Amino acid sequence: MTQEQLAEISGFSQQYISGLEKGQRNPTVVTIYELSVALDVDYLELLKPDAQSRRAKE
Repeated sequence: MTQEQLAEISGFSQQYISGLEKGQRNPTVVTIYELSVALDVDYLELLKPDAQSRRAKE
């Protein structure tokens, strides 16, 4: 899914989503919830570290 597609279904701007992906923005709990609804995933999925981050800590 592109940032543009996520922006369209979530109501957030593409620039905001880009900032989230780059770690330049800190989402609120409400933002995380709204993104999880837009993506049809459990909100906890958005809070899990990715595999690369987990490997770097090991």
